[in-house]
Amino acid sequence: MQRGIVWVVDDDSSIRWVLERALTGAGLTCTTFESGSDVLDALTTKTPDVLLSDIRMPGMDGLALLKQIKQRHPMLPVIIMTAHSDLDAAVSAYQQGAFDYLPKPFDIDEAVALVERAISHYQEQQQPRNAPVFGPTADIIGEAPAMQDVFRIIGRLSRSSISVLINGESGTGKELVAHALHRHSPRAKSPFIALNMAAIPKDLIESELFGHEKGAFTGANTIRQGRFEQADGGTLFLDEIGDMPLDVQTRLLRVLADGQFYRVGGYAPVKVDVRIIAATHQNLELRVQEGKFREDLFHRLNVIRVHLPPLRERREDIPRLARHFLQVAARELGVEAKLLHPETDAALTRLAWPGNVRQLENTCRWLTVMAAGQEVLIQDLPAELFEATAPESNTGSTISDSWATLLAQWADRALRSGHQNLLSEAQPEMERTLLTTALRHTQGHKQEAARLLGWGRNTLTRKLKELGME
Repeated sequence: MQRGIVWVVDDDSSIRWVLERALTGAGLTCTTFESGSDVLDALTTKTPDVLLSDIRMPGMDGLALLKQIKQRHPMLPVIIMTAHSDLDAAVSAYQQGAFDYLPKPFDIDEAVALVERAISHYQEQQQPRNAPVFGPTADIIGEAPAMQDVFRIIGRLSRSSISVLINGESGTGKELVAHALHRHSPRAKSPFIALNMAAIPKDLIESELFGHEKGAFTGANTIRQGRFEQADGGTLFLDEIGDMPLDVQTRLLRVLADGQFYRVGGYAPVKVDVRIIAATHQNLELRVQEGKFREDLFHRLNVIRVHLPPLRERREDIPRLARHFLQVAARELGVEAKLLHPETDAALTRLAWPGNVRQLENTCRWLTVMAAGQEVLIQDLPAELFEATAPESNTGSTISDSWATLLAQWADRALRSGHQNLLSEAQPEMERTLLTTALRHTQGHKQEAARLLGWGRNTLTRKLKELGME
């Protein structure tokens, strides 16, 4: 790749310094700016190969600068940086023509690689296209890297009506992502129709999807439109697609191939223009191998794959999600929003959350009603949250064995990944977990918690300070 010219605009001098040093070290020519207006002034006489811009700056923000640049220099790739890692920022950046979206804090090597890719794109003279900007999105919160990947996909698909397959455990927010894909698409003003395959009796699925003619079966007293007709021009979201019967899969495949179908009991074809977004918590590749899902339908649906991580793999998002759900529950109930004590915040972050985001949302709604004080303490949390993280057993020896097995598995994975100093990493976490559990059992009584743990009061006080749990 030829040497490139990079411009960086950010009101934070430390960000400018770090990027300038890294980009220069990679053999690129870097110029930094403090404001968007300075960039526009410089563009009157020269042009870089790529521009990195912060999204929130005094005066002209990054999106306003992006809009100006796309009007004057539509081929210039612009990378938007932001410390506010949300879906709106990603989608707005992509829809206004950004080359990519870089959430802070970023890995500097990844940032340099992204810049080099943008320069290559610019040198190949690929013309980006503008897309209309749609309204605000539903609440999708996520700063974890896996969620940033989801935001990028939604942004990149904002000009497309291509089929999407969403994978994720139950409760991870698959329908929320489907809504966002629809809302940020050319079909945004047309219907969004959702149908859960697992919630419909097998003998009614065809009628639900394709409708029926009058007299098609007992009780069919009128013509009924199916979900495909209701979604014409818009999006049909098929949740739990892995539960769709094979005979219905065959009919769905024909609709996707031909754009038309027959109502149950009908003889006249019905033409539709529908975008399909499908979702499942199952492994569809395995279902195909088992003969329970058509391979040709799988490939037809699996054009773009979106993987939603379970909540336990995006723990950094839990505090922000919890605060959001507490505020939503308070608005719904007309009360003041609860606040989380720091120890409670930490405890929520460490829990397993087998029900994922949905379980966290329901827990926050429960706390809004049931927690006695304005501040939620550890003892306010439902006991079943902690029970869900413990191995199911009636004997202490089995629990101990299971715990030791899990610890051994963790240590094995860590060592194979090149981790060192495992004891210094594991011991504080183990002590924090034991201390949190003991305080919950004693309703926050520290002296009693110390006795249960076999510690003296001074030891407990010291541990609270060392672990940041004061």
